[in-house]
Amino acid sequence: MGIKSDTPSALISMDEGYLERIEYRRELMAEHAGTVLGVVPGGEAPVRELYSYLLRQYLPVRFPLMFQLSAQDAQLTNSVTGRSFPTKPPAETLEALCILGEIVEEDLVFLVPSPEGLRMVAHLWCFPSGFDPVAKLGNTLDAIHKPVPSYEKIGPSMQRFLSKLQSGKPIKRTNWSVQPHPELFDCNANRRLKDYEAIKSSDIRMEDSYLRSELQTLSRLPNTEAVVFFIKTYMYSVSEIKAEGLGPQFAEAIEGLKKGNAPGMWTYKVDDNVRYSG
Repeated sequence: MGIKSDTPSALISMDEGYLERIEYRRELMAEHAGTVLGVVPGGEAPVRELYSYLLRQYLPVRFPLMFQLSAQDAQLTNSVTGRSFPTKPPAETLEALCILGEIVEEDLVFLVPSPEGLRMVAHLWCFPSGFDPVAKLGNTLDAIHKPVPSYEKIGPSMQRFLSKLQSGKPIKRTNWSVQPHPELFDCNANRRLKDYEAIKSSDIRMEDSYLRSELQTLSRLPNTEAVVFFIKTYMYSVSEIKAEGLGPQFAEAIEGLKKGNAPGMWTYKVDDNVRYSG
């Protein structure tokens, strides 16, 4: 699973692309709310808990130059966007998720324990990687990962590991894939993807494709005991990777997929339309 422990202060990260990403997320939430935002019964309390923690405690302390509380701590102001939000969670859970989407760049996936294992009960997922987030809402972790090759081998150990995840002791892992376009919003609702369908037959070269990398932080909330996935997505053109001298390492990682113990991982992580020669 490639997991390592982390500190609570590293739940959220900031970089120079923050404002551009936040503006894009606002557009997506306005145009595709039914796709990028979702909640089912059982998801309300975890969303409220994380909302209160981030706006009242974490963000104004971790990033004091970016986020400031009002005199009575009733409002949090984002100095980058100039927008202010109530620190008390809105009554509507979808509204709370939307506000979080205007404040943090990470996608958020909420899971709660159930007799069948962890179940996804809410999401703020602006940057899905080739799937419709709503289709996963309400499903168990095993059902969500069903398309992953050989998941049945690691699924039980992942469930056991997450069941032991303690509040205040987050963990991190990375995930990556190769896609033939630079779209962060990679799902059927993105009409721009149709532009790429027209060139599928030409077999996009690896040099013209993109490495999509996700930094996933997993944390357990202390009160509801929900597990939250914080997903920060990065996109790099393969030509950029080669220009920085990292081409050999990138090629080695791709070749490793063919030799690994999970048959099918090559086709799962590398888009069928990308032509590659080792």
